[in-house]
Amino acid sequence: MEILKPQPTSKAPSDWFTGDVWWDVIYAGQEPSRMRANMVRFAPCARTDWHSHVLGQTLHIVSGTALVQARGGEIVEVSPGETIYTPAGEEHWHGAAPDRFMTHLALWEGPGDGSTETTWGDKVTDEEYNGPRANHR
Repeated sequence: MEILKPQPTSKAPSDWFTGDVWWDVIYAGQEPSRMRANMVRFAPCARTDWHSHVLGQTLHIVSGTALVQARGGEIVEVSPGETIYTPAGEEHWHGAAPDRFMTHLALWEGPGDGSTETTWGDKVTDEEYNGPRANHR
């Protein structure tokens, strides 16, 4: 057993995010583990760029209202306690609603070198961010 020391909170890079986003790396497994876990905090309107994960991604909403969209789909509002899964290769974005902060636990797997686990695409435009929302309830 190993107790891992917490890493300092880091500001997420503007190359991959719009707005103020901060994360805490909870776990970044070393081979043979491929597990990744980050606690991510988004300011109102903050969001990721379009991206996909080689082995998929699971997001568990901790607080606030999350907005999540798969390419070609409607924006879905996700509430605290709900979990959303995006399969391998599915291009998507996620972020905070316009009127509140949002925190989610992001879980995904990668080969360990960081270079191939996530493919980053274009910025999510304000028009895309403000697009139609689906009611999944």
